[in-house]
Amino acid sequence: MANTKGLHQLTVTEVAAAIREKRLSAVELMEALLARSRKLEPRLRVWVTMDEGAALAEARKSQRDLERSGPKGPLHGIPVGVKDTFLTKGMRTTYCSPIYADFVPKEDATTVAKLREAGAIIMGKTVTTQFAYGDPSPTRNPWNEGRTPGGSSSGSAAGTAAGYFPAALGSQTAGSVLRPAAYNGVVGVKPTMGRLSRFGVIPDAWSLDTMGYFCRTVEDAALLLMVMSGQDPKDPSSSSLPVPDYTKAARRRATKPRIGLMRQFFLERADPEMAAHIEQVARRLKKAGASVREVRVEMDFDTLQYAHRIVMAVEGAAVHQADFAKRPDDYARDVRRWVEMGQLIPGATYVNAQRVRGRFRRLLGEAMAGVDAVLTSTAAVPAPDPATTGDPRWQAPFTTAGFPALTLPSGLSKDGLPFGTQLVATPFAEERLLTVAAWIERVLDVRLSPPV
Repeated sequence: MANTKGLHQLTVTEVAAAIREKRLSAVELMEALLARSRKLEPRLRVWVTMDEGAALAEARKSQRDLERSGPKGPLHGIPVGVKDTFLTKGMRTTYCSPIYADFVPKEDATTVAKLREAGAIIMGKTVTTQFAYGDPSPTRNPWNEGRTPGGSSSGSAAGTAAGYFPAALGSQTAGSVLRPAAYNGVVGVKPTMGRLSRFGVIPDAWSLDTMGYFCRTVEDAALLLMVMSGQDPKDPSSSSLPVPDYTKAARRRATKPRIGLMRQFFLERADPEMAAHIEQVARRLKKAGASVREVRVEMDFDTLQYAHRIVMAVEGAAVHQADFAKRPDDYARDVRRWVEMGQLIPGATYVNAQRVRGRFRRLLGEAMAGVDAVLTSTAAVPAPDPATTGDPRWQAPFTTAGFPALTLPSGLSKDGLPFGTQLVATPFAEERLLTVAAWIERVLDVRLSPPV
């Protein structure tokens, strides 16, 4: 039997190697993670649906399959958390709404199916804010239970940080992957829109929704992106571009990466401690050999944020039109406000908002010419109080543009809360983004583990 001490802190890559080399069994790993979940769940409230017996049965089957025919794929035996907006065959998918409290899908979301094909075990469904909008969820931040874990992917972020599982799925329409990842001190990835299939995930806004995930290292981020990427005939918006070997990109040794520091809006309006931290990160990277220069986008960010909100409200109102007409009182306050607002916005206003998005996309691309990645703060402040999920304006611009972005844990605030550093690349330049992120990860050498 393996020593289970510290198994909850292992990365996806470390666990995969240990299982493949038979230094650790899938059953031993699952038992350790279930024990940790059982201990922390009364405080953190990560799960919507999790059946310990079913999870252990899956682990036993995974171990038998490994012994019989070798690893099914690069994630063989690895437990994964799944945000409760993704369809999971035979497992409840509630969207954290009473309307779907008993809904059991007959098929998987494509990202879930790809994880299973790679050998992963779907451990359970994690808490989301209702329909992935802004109403705070019951999940608590493992760094400080008096602070929000962020939203909407609350349970996935908190569970990854607290050691329930080494990776989890999330989704982002404004900032629902990167913000909670930063608040919980883990790596969060939002690829280029279209890089991951959106099939089988309830939409918030069709032209904004992007699938993402949480893990602990850039190497893990690269492996998960390889597993889940690829064109999906079930999702017409998915990209037909070839899938590169992202794991090689994460292992590649970058030489003097060209980094664009974006102070505009992000550091100008961030909390002084947050802004000072990002400036310190930039100085460290420059000292380590990176080329660092300031970049600006010739556009008013407030106008962009208004455009984002208009698009999200109108498209969200269309998504929820039927359910809202039948059961308006079952909608939480924030999502109800979005739907009602979207119903009132004129079509011309929506079209103009889309034009603003297109202009920003072009100007951002122009501003990024000559740099490998843009660096800025992931959030305005470390995790605030749980009456809010935090301010999405620090992540939404890059979701609006459809550019790939990730956040790295980069230190702790004076209050002992994680700082997140955000990196952004041009569309479908995830290889370059991962190479730069891995270089920065090595320079900063920050690996955070919450006090729980």
